Amino acid sequence: MNILIIENEKPAADKLVRLLMNIDKSITILDIIETVEGTINRLQEKPQPDLILMDIQLDDGLCFEIFETTDVDIPVIFTTAYDEYMLKAFKVNSIDYLLKPIDEGLLKSALAKFKKLYADNDPFKKDFKQLLFEFRNQYKSRFLIKIGEKYKSVPTGEISHFHINERSVFLSDNQGKDYGVDYSLDQLQTMLDPHKFFRINRECIVNIDAIALMYSYSSSRLQLTLKDREKSDLFVVSRDKVAEFKRWIDK
Repeated sequence: MNILIIENEKPAADKLVRLLMNIDKSITILDIIETVEGTINRLQEKPQPDLILMDIQLDDGLCFEIFETTDVDIPVIFTTAYDEYMLKAFKVNSIDYLLKPIDEGLLKSALAKFKKLYADNDPFKKDFKQLLFEFRNQYKSRFLIKIGEKYKSVPTGEISHFHINERSVFLSDNQGKDYGVDYSLDQLQTMLDPHKFFRINRECIVNIDAIALMYSYSSSRLQLTLKDREKSDLFVVSRDKVAEFKRWIDK
């Protein structure tokens, strides 16, 4: 197995090499790259790696610039100290996301997952891109809501937004009705299709189809008006999310 390591911290890179050799001495480390630009250039060369181990923050920017610049169809295991990029990582070629300090057991499990999905000797192996497509489409399509002694199933297409009120999380449908859900907003972010839902601040996730208008707001923020909803501070895109929100809404 040929592995390319993208890591700008030498101690972390050395540890990855050591762990990989402990797990499987037949592994070949093709190269260790420290920058976005260097990675883009290396991916144009041969031999191509079977797998990439990639940190998020590199010397000259975030690794996601690599995927925006070049067509990468090689599976990736992210190895990073930052958990806030997890959702974005799984939008690209990620098969696992390991937080530093890297645990040998978790790395071994991630390599086993790669082999299971992408083993050359598996006659029934699906194409990796197809597997990735299936993974990305395993988002919730509906939520089962308990109302007293009754239950109601709400399709995600009928959800306007999710929000926090007095430490509880509520689902708001397109008819303006609120239902309590037993998930945190962090959990919901991993369950919802990121092409359809965006967390605009700490207290609210909105459905793109529910957005009617957008306005400039104080402190370089944006305020949203949702369909059939009154203006509310709940629908204000926080300043640190404005740039990402604009890219999301403009796809």
